[in-house]
Formats: sequence, C-alpha cells, structure tokens
Amino acid sequence: MIQQIHPCGGSAQEYFSLTRLPSYADSFGFILIYPQTTKDQNCWDCYSSASNTHNGGSDSKAIAAMVSYTLGKYNGDASKVFSVGSSSGAMMTPILMAAYPDVFAGGAGFSGVPAGCFENATSSTPSTPDQSCPHAQKGFTAQQWGDIARAEYPGYTGQYPKMQVWEGTADTLVTIGNLQAQLDQWSNVMGLSFSHNETNTPQSGYTKIVYGDGTRLVGYSAAGVGHFVPFHETDVSTTQDLLDGYR
Repeated sequence: MIQQIHPCGGSAQEYFSLTRLPSYADSFGFILIYPQTTKDQNCWDCYSSASNTHNGGSDSKAIAAMVSYTLGKYNGDASKVFSVGSSSGAMMTPILMAAYPDVFAGGAGFSGVPAGCFENATSSTPSTPDQSCPHAQKGFTAQQWGDIARAEYPGYTGQYPKMQVWEGTADTLVTIGNLQAQLDQWSNVMGLSFSHNETNTPQSGYTKIVYGDGTRLVGYSAAGVGHFVPFHETDVSTTQDLLDGYR
C-alpha cells in the first residue's frame, strides 16, 4: 500500500494525476491512498504538537487511521505500507515516519523538511511568519534532530522506516539545507553513517547521497532544480522496495 500526500494548494485528485504510480498499481496490484486536506490553503498540519505526537490527533493520526481502515477493508499487507509526498506532503511524510514507525515501512519526500521542523510555529504554510524551518535555519545537530524525531513516539524501540529524501538546489521556498538536515535526522535515528556519493544518479545533474549500504537511507540533490523536484517513480520503487512481492 502506498499513500501519496499532496502539496500545499493541491488536492488528492490532482496528485493522482501527477505521477505514474496509478499505472504501477494497476500493473503490480498494490493499493493507493490519496488523503486530502482543505484547511490552511490545503496545507497539512506539520506544526501542531498533536500532529507531531503518536496518537496525538490532527492530520497525522487521521492519515494513520486511513491506513488502518484500508488494510482491514481490502485485506492489505501491513508490512508493506509506504508514504510518499511533495512539498507539504513531503513535510508530513517524515512526521508519519517518526510518529507512526509501527505503521509505515518507508517514506519518500520531494522538497520537504525534517520531522518536527515546524513544531511550535503558528502554521506550516508558505505564508507562515516563521520561515526558519523551510529556510533551513534551525541550526540543530544530527543528535538534536534525531531526538526531535524520537520524541514523536516516546518509548518506541522498534525499527524505523526506510527514508528517501529529494531536494532541489535552486529551491527558494524549501531550501537545499533541508536535505542535509533530514539526512542528519534519519542517520542519527537509524544509527547510520555517510557512505558515498554517486554523481549523475539517477540522471544528469543529480547526486545520490548514500548512508550505510543504501538500503535504508538515501538522499538526492538535484542541481538547478527548484520547487518541486519531479517525482521519480522508478527510483522510489527500487530503493523503497515498494514493488517487492508484487512483481
């Protein structure tokens, strides 16, 4: 099962038409879910303490509940639940990985921020008065970012989901510093170290940043790309093993 989370100002129907995942689902037989928010300029709640807390409420709990309902209704495989999103959806995806690591097996965010980055702000929209999160000005260490993620589900001792992070170097809305901030956060949570870079991967101008053996955490820096980084269905599917068991 894959959950696709739309960006600010977008909609579930729009995001359905923006990627090729529906054709993948038809070919390989997995379920797609498209959540929808209609408040705060159609932006997800990535700032409230409720949304940034396991079972705290708000959008993150609602999305997790959608997963539970769909698994039951369609007899889905609870071990293969993934979240992918762009912009606001890529900000919600890390929150889901941190607050509901027992629900999701992996996530991929395109032009997003670390889990908990917006917490204590007044909103998580492009017009929020506090731009320190999207402009990567928090200045937290990897340990601090990791602690923020772990605090979203206190007491959780299981394995955290796989993560894949994509950011454009020319993005002025969600700046490129958020790529390293997210990699710092999840490498600390997972106990992984930087391994190596692969230039011009998966295409010219992109750099793949590998942590550990590359099966749990990778980042992609897209040179000259603004907001949004184009969705890369094949690379998401390969790295996150979304199609494992469906081929």
